[in-house]
Amino acid sequence: MAGWLSETTLNDLPDVILSNIIAAISDVRTRNAAALVCQKWRCLERFTRTSITLRGNIRDLFLLPSCFESITHLDLSLLSPWGHPIFSSFDSATLIAQLLYQAFPSVTSLIIYARDPSGIHLLAPKWPHLKEIKLVRWHQRPQLGSGEELLALFENHKSLIKLDLSNFYCWTDDVPAALTEPTILTCLNLMNPSFSEGFKSDEIMAITKSCPNLGEFRVACMFDPRYIGFVGDECLASIPVNCPRLSVLHLADTTALANSRADPEFDGFTAEDSKISVGGLIEFFSGLSLIEELVLDVSNNVRDSGPALEILKVKCTKLRSLKLGQFHGISVPVESKLDGVALCEKLESLSIRNVGDLDDMGLIAIGRGCWKLKRFEVQGCKRITMKGMRTLASLLKRTLVDVKISCCKNLNASMSLKALEPVKDKIQKLHIDCVWRTVDEMEDLDGVNLDFDLNKLDQGDESSSPSDASMNNFEDTDDNGMCNKRKRCRYSDDSNCFDIDLNSSSNGFHNNSWKKLQCLSLWISVGELLNPLVDAGLEDCPNLEEIHIKVEGDCREWSKHAQSPFGLSTLMQFPRLAKMHLDCGDTIGYAHTAPSGQMDLSQWERFYLLGIGGLNLSELDYWPPQDRDVNQRSLSLPAAGLLQQCPSLRKLFIHGTAHEHFLNFFLKIPYLRDFQLREDYYPAPENDMSTEMRADSLSRFEAALNRRQIID
Repeated sequence: MAGWLSETTLNDLPDVILSNIIAAISDVRTRNAAALVCQKWRCLERFTRTSITLRGNIRDLFLLPSCFESITHLDLSLLSPWGHPIFSSFDSATLIAQLLYQAFPSVTSLIIYARDPSGIHLLAPKWPHLKEIKLVRWHQRPQLGSGEELLALFENHKSLIKLDLSNFYCWTDDVPAALTEPTILTCLNLMNPSFSEGFKSDEIMAITKSCPNLGEFRVACMFDPRYIGFVGDECLASIPVNCPRLSVLHLADTTALANSRADPEFDGFTAEDSKISVGGLIEFFSGLSLIEELVLDVSNNVRDSGPALEILKVKCTKLRSLKLGQFHGISVPVESKLDGVALCEKLESLSIRNVGDLDDMGLIAIGRGCWKLKRFEVQGCKRITMKGMRTLASLLKRTLVDVKISCCKNLNASMSLKALEPVKDKIQKLHIDCVWRTVDEMEDLDGVNLDFDLNKLDQGDESSSPSDASMNNFEDTDDNGMCNKRKRCRYSDDSNCFDIDLNSSSNGFHNNSWKKLQCLSLWISVGELLNPLVDAGLEDCPNLEEIHIKVEGDCREWSKHAQSPFGLSTLMQFPRLAKMHLDCGDTIGYAHTAPSGQMDLSQWERFYLLGIGGLNLSELDYWPPQDRDVNQRSLSLPAAGLLQQCPSLRKLFIHGTAHEHFLNFFLKIPYLRDFQLREDYYPAPENDMSTEMRADSLSRFEAALNRRQIID
């Protein structure tokens, strides 16, 4: 019997069960490894794969795989040379389109770089049942009539239900011009950062009227009342009337999509108020009965919004994710009574930006009322402090796993990490700003007294809210018979009852390990060093796998940078770190014309990349700094030399351009398989015949890359 059991393998499972197991694997490399086990596993893996992304050069058609007949999602946006029309240099474009169809006959979802209409016009008709299309274009829009590109798309694909234009450089009037007749679209993404002003009120109303079946709608809007066509009460009220089935709605001003850090001294109040009233918001929310995810990121003040947000609890019972920008009065508790957004107790994700009057008491009220929050983001709130943030973390210690603290004057890096100590052993994803200024009045919070805000909760009526709290002093005795006085906060409602011991080490106050942290995001000003990060409180992150670093500022204000390198070598103590996004794209300076006494960008790249070779990275996305005067983001010689010192890299994406002889440096990276130059910034340079950007240069490099022997 023992011998018989030892011969039983996974292969003895019925094919139906084994195919379900393989279909559940999402990691591409793991699936590829499974396909190498045996012929049976290879057939099952190929049969169950439904999504594929093609890379390489379209001219190498002999490399086109023909064994993935079950593919339904095909991504052609990453074909190299990236950003060029895939049929631009071929006379046999129709033949290529036919070969793609024969290799993937079951495609219903397509992503394509549509620099001109030729690609989509040739490929889309091959799949008449195409339901989802995402268009990508960072280059200038072709000189065509308004909506001409998209109109042909809708005319040829009546079954299209999902359209994504979030990375498609076009005009705002192209979309309503193409939607001349009602469509069956259920998902439309127009959240595009390339729009200078965003969609106007009449355009949004026209779009929603043409798409009555929308369940997901994301759009970049123009809320500024100083411009004609701004989005106000009338437009907001029309959206749920025209699209009654909405479950996901994102309305964001284009200034909020810029992703640049605001001035921390900004108090959150703009000079102009928006034309969105409390009554208009109540009417708007009342029509969104099915909404689950809502974003209202406005550029101008929405004052006294608390009463309108209370309607969300009554009218939007399915709401789980909420993002608010430039809303004031979202939580102004009187004594212990909750109000505003704090009454939305079913929220699992909350993001707030530039809330000028939010203080620690409002923050604590949010923690008390929204006790299911898994994700919390706060940006540009000048009045909140470490004490308020720490109390919120204590209240949410059972659920909170994703936190972002950005551009809050009283929360630098050390304070943010100190405030999150109660949940440091739960956090999986974290963003902080690397502001290293010292604060003399910073308390030792191992035994901090929070009476300044929590004792006020005792003054309210316990029946005023299901989440109201009462504070009780009590004494207990330790092992030595000594009497210890501690603060305990008790919160209860019909379905939830728990204690918060503000001094207990069980809250994680004395736990130095961020044991579940997997993704870390950092913002840092140009010229500042990364070295203090570990001393600030991130010394132990055993499972950190991915890090995003965004550097922002003007190098031209510096005659020289610090003598020591930026500090990437400090990340060597994170043993599992394998993925890095190093974004210097918003770092501007001189490329070739630095005046006497100033540094050009090549020296800044040396400063930021020094030490990267010591990290065990498998994936790297790098955005070089840019010279905006020539609309160019190009890799320098020092940067190319330092990047070639990363021996474990398998994927290298450079979001810019590079000279051909710089690319030859990367042939020395032994495991490099996936490389790309991407001009993904608006508008991408049109001069494709320069040394950096011409297609033949990259094609020669790719050919040399593919000729190498890679051990695995």
